[in-house]
Amino acid sequence: AKYPEIKSLMKPDPNLIWIIMLMVLTQLVAFYLVKDLDWKWVLFWAYAFGSCINHSMTLAIHEVSHNSAFGNNRALWNRWFGIFANLPIGVPYSVSFKRYHMDHHRYLGGDGIDVDIPTDFEGWFFCTTFRKFVWVILQPLFYAFRPLFINPKPISYLEMINTVIQITFDIIIYYVLGIKSLVYMLAASLLGLGLHPISGHFIAEHYMFLKGHETYSYYGPLNLLTFNVGYHNEHHDFPNVPGKNLPLVRKIAAEYYDSLPHYNSWIKVLYDFVMDDTVSPYSRMKRHQKGKVELE
Repeated sequence: AKYPEIKSLMKPDPNLIWIIMLMVLTQLVAFYLVKDLDWKWVLFWAYAFGSCINHSMTLAIHEVSHNSAFGNNRALWNRWFGIFANLPIGVPYSVSFKRYHMDHHRYLGGDGIDVDIPTDFEGWFFCTTFRKFVWVILQPLFYAFRPLFINPKPISYLEMINTVIQITFDIIIYYVLGIKSLVYMLAASLLGLGLHPISGHFIAEHYMFLKGHETYSYYGPLNLLTFNVGYHNEHHDFPNVPGKNLPLVRKIAAEYYDSLPHYNSWIKVLYDFVMDDTVSPYSRMKRHQKGKVELE
């Protein structure tokens, strides 16, 4: 109400289309370049380079899930483009992510709804320094399988299409370029979403390092690789504003954000999470929903 000009930021970001196409092309070139390397170099480049591209691509898909590529009036175009962006990741997830992520925004911390909340088993078992370290490494697996235990949904036709296209792409990579290119692709995703500096955003966003504060922004340099996902308070306040414009939200309404606790290092977030005995996968706000719940 105080800053109506923020509404002017709620528009598609056409640059997102070209950036994603360039990222897909970059990984295709990388698939070709690693096909004859020794295995140690395949894994080295998967972590040193491919992991950054693939993790960044998951956050590009996050942008597309909010229809930031083509706008809300072309929602299906965004779904198809998300399937295209999914290709170098190796595992079909773009369409499913959209369905669950909208629930995360509508029912943040909703018990049995928001699959961003760790399961009781995760909170109970991964409670020591070493176990939390293992949990960080295995984060992509927990994110992949957690929906099946917390809030399973019927498979949609778009999810089936996403799966068929992705598996077909993986088979083509295997037969044209070989096993090393396929392993590079899958390892880049697994390593990039696990113990990796960018993965600090998973924990930084909603884990309560300070009581009473359940969402935190990050204003460090890795926002350049992650479509400004670090501007997370801003994103939850205005999910229709593409990542490119979130710094403008903070600039316009600075008095609402500058006083909030925030981070400048995702690496420090990971370190503090593992080493701080008072923080664990249980360190999340959980709500029991009242009234009617409409799932995506």
